[in-house]
Amino acid sequence: MKITEWAIVFVLIAGPFFWASSLRADNRMETLILEQRYNAALRTSAMDGASMLNVNELPSYEAGYASSKFFRVDKQAGLEAMLHTLYVNFHVEDDPAGQLALLDYIPAVVVIDYDGYSIYGVQDLTGPNGEAESKHAWFPKKPYAYQDASGNVLSFTLDNRLTMFDRTAGLFLHGRSEEIAAFSSDELLGDTELLDSLRRTTIVTSIERDLEAVISKHNQYTSRIGITYTFTLPLISGEDWNNTLDDAGMIVFLQGIPIGDRYYNNFAMGGGRLLKRYPVLGGVDEATGIKYYYRAPCGSLYRTEETFASERDAAAKGYFEAKCTNEGG
Repeated sequence: MKITEWAIVFVLIAGPFFWASSLRADNRMETLILEQRYNAALRTSAMDGASMLNVNELPSYEAGYASSKFFRVDKQAGLEAMLHTLYVNFHVEDDPAGQLALLDYIPAVVVIDYDGYSIYGVQDLTGPNGEAESKHAWFPKKPYAYQDASGNVLSFTLDNRLTMFDRTAGLFLHGRSEEIAAFSSDELLGDTELLDSLRRTTIVTSIERDLEAVISKHNQYTSRIGITYTFTLPLISGEDWNNTLDDAGMIVFLQGIPIGDRYYNNFAMGGGRLLKRYPVLGGVDEATGIKYYYRAPCGSLYRTEETFASERDAAAKGYFEAKCTNEGG
């Protein structure tokens, strides 16, 4: 056979393999792009939901009133903001049936509050006519509770404040650990490092234990509606937990959506901490007549004339950045 004939035979034999390989490569690329899009949507939804947790209609609900980490959490507002962002990204914002279908792939949403946590998931409830139905709803809020070897019960918070039931004295004690130690003989109160480690462990194990139960219930529900995917609690690293347990926030799980030849399975965390920022001020240096923008600690250096929402707005009005613009912000 001539070399051209051998080349034709080679192409006929190898061609289908190259074609199949190309299809697999294209499929992997499409899967990767889709996964990245879902990741972005999930992260954004968690952040949007967490940003709506803080409600400040009363001074006692504001961060810093009793603790720098305390504020009233509006879990329903956070949930609605999170779901709205997901609906928009999955193009079902005007499709109630599509929204219900997307909920089937959200096995759980956790809201981490200052003194406890709430989980949103499938529950067996009684309908208005007395019939049994399964639907997504909030489970009752649970405290970060721990019982020590002495039988004392400690309810932790996101900082060093706690509530303790001293079984020996028969008293409920509230406050910082060092304050409670003056009224209780519990040895844990004298070791702040051990107590903080126990606090973090209690929060993580409590949430994970309840998440496993909620996700197991979700599997029972989805099997009845024809979804064959098995939902599981993903492994959340210690670093992710450490970053989450410093402030109130939200964890969103999204699983079971087919992408290519596999299923999407991920979670995202969002923090709801309210950070205080000084306003951007515009002022004039009376010695030179030059206009500068700065934050509040700079005010004594210049004659303040305007207030702006951002540095960009100030610059657009002809103000230059002052040397102390980053102080206090």
